[in-house]
Amino acid sequence: MTISRRTLLGSSLIAPALLRPAFAADPTKVAFVYVAPIGDAGWTFQHELGRRAMDAALGTAVKSSFVENVEEGADSERVIRQLATSGNQMIFTTSFGYMNPTLKVAQAFPKVHFAHATGYKRAANVSTYSARFYEGRYLAGVIAGRMSKSGVIGYVAAFPIPEVVQGINATLLGAQSVNPKATVKVVWTSSWFDPGKERAAADTLIAQGADFITHHTDSTAVAQAGEEKGVYTVGYNSDMSKYGPKTCLTAVTMVWDQYYINTVKAAIAGTWKSDDVWGGIGQGMVKLAKLNPAVPGNVAAEIATKTADIAAGKLHPFAGPITGQDGKIKVAAGASLADKDIAAMNWFVAGVQGKI
Repeated sequence: MTISRRTLLGSSLIAPALLRPAFAADPTKVAFVYVAPIGDAGWTFQHELGRRAMDAALGTAVKSSFVENVEEGADSERVIRQLATSGNQMIFTTSFGYMNPTLKVAQAFPKVHFAHATGYKRAANVSTYSARFYEGRYLAGVIAGRMSKSGVIGYVAAFPIPEVVQGINATLLGAQSVNPKATVKVVWTSSWFDPGKERAAADTLIAQGADFITHHTDSTAVAQAGEEKGVYTVGYNSDMSKYGPKTCLTAVTMVWDQYYINTVKAAIAGTWKSDDVWGGIGQGMVKLAKLNPAVPGNVAAEIATKTADIAAGKLHPFAGPITGQDGKIKVAAGASLADKDIAAMNWFVAGVQGKI
C-alpha cells in the first residue's frame, strides 16, 4: 500500500521524525564564463576540461553550467551578473579582461564566491588564479633554439599584458640558452581568439624569415599555418598536434582540473576563502604535450631534464644575467627575478623584435 504525505500528516500514530524526511542537500551551483567558443583546443577548451573533471569528481554535489564566447568588457559584466542573480554560489571568470566586471558584480553579491583567472585584483569574495605559463614557454624556447635553422622565432601574441610578455621573454631566454644568437619577432593581434588575424600574423612572420612559430592566442591557426608551410610550431593552452601532425612539436598546456575540484570542494564545505593561486610545472598546472617524433632523442632528453629541474626549483627561467631590450641589466648574475616583478613584467629581453 502506498501512503501519501497527506495521509502521514493526518495520522497521530506517525513519529514526528517521519514528518520531516531527510532530503539530500541541494547541489552547489557553479558557473564558468568563457571568452571564446569551447571548440576542441585552446584556452577555453582547457578550462572546459577542468569543469568536466570537477563535475566527474564531485558528482551530484555540484551542478555546473557555462556561458561561452563572452566578450570582455560590458557584456561580460551582464553575463556575470545574470549568473549571480540566478543562484550560482561559485563563479569562475576565465579571461583577463573580466577582472573589473567580476569585482563590480562581486561587490553587489557578497555571499557569492568568485574566482578570476590571470588577474591581480582581489576582494573578500574574489580569488585570483593563474599558471606559470612562462615555465613551459622556456622549455618551448629550448626546443626552438635546437630546431630552428635560422634562429628566428616568430611569436603571435594577443595583448601586451604581463602574462604575454613573460611568455615572449621566457621563450627567447630558453632559445638563447642553447643558441645565443636566437631572436624573437612579435606580431600583435589585439584579440585572444581571431583565427583570421592569427593566420595572417603567422604568414607575416614566416615571410620575415621565422622558421619556428609559437603563439599566445586561442585558436589552432598557427599550428595549421605551420603545417601547410612546413614550419615548426609549438601550440598553446592545449595539445594541437592533430592540426600539425608533422610540424607541431609540442604545446605548452594548462591543466586546471585539480584547481577547480579543490576550489569547489572548499565552497561546498564552507571553507572557501579569497586567495591567489599561481601554479607551475611543479604543481601540475603547466605541462608540455607529448613531443612530436620529429624532436631528436637528445633534445627530448634535454627537455626532460630541464622540466625536472624547473619542477624542483633548480632552474629558474628568469635567472640572471638578463639584459633588457633597452641594453640595461634587468636581472644580475646570480639572482632570479622575484614573483612580484615577474607578475608586473612590462619590458622585453634583448633580442626581442617588437614593442610593448
